[in-house]
Amino acid sequence: MSSKKNVDISKTIQDAENSCKQKYYRKNVGFFKLLEKIKLWPARSGVLHGIKSIKITSNTAEITTFCGESFVVWNSRNSRASRWLRNKLSFSACGKCKIPDWKIEKYTATTMTQKWGSGL
Repeated sequence: MSSKKNVDISKTIQDAENSCKQKYYRKNVGFFKLLEKIKLWPARSGVLHGIKSIKITSNTAEITTFCGESFVVWNSRNSRASRWLRNKLSFSACGKCKIPDWKIEKYTATTMTQKWGSGL
């Protein structure tokens, strides 16, 4: 009866850290640039939708989600959607959009900071 009590898990931890690599973005980056990069839309009900296409025209954008919804949004850094994306205030993912798990893990690992990170 030989049991291994001390198993080396350093490789497993390193693999987990590499798979969920933390990304840093600036907090006050343009709203449309953030949407184009993340490709997620927070609805007022707290559901995250996957963005299929974004058509930007000057100060507005037409967003189409994978579940078939289409709407027009204004470019504002202080809007509800931009604050919810930066602060991660969504509760669940849309079942119709079928957002992959890796995308949600990548979004949750992303940090928005004031002084550090990519300006997109």
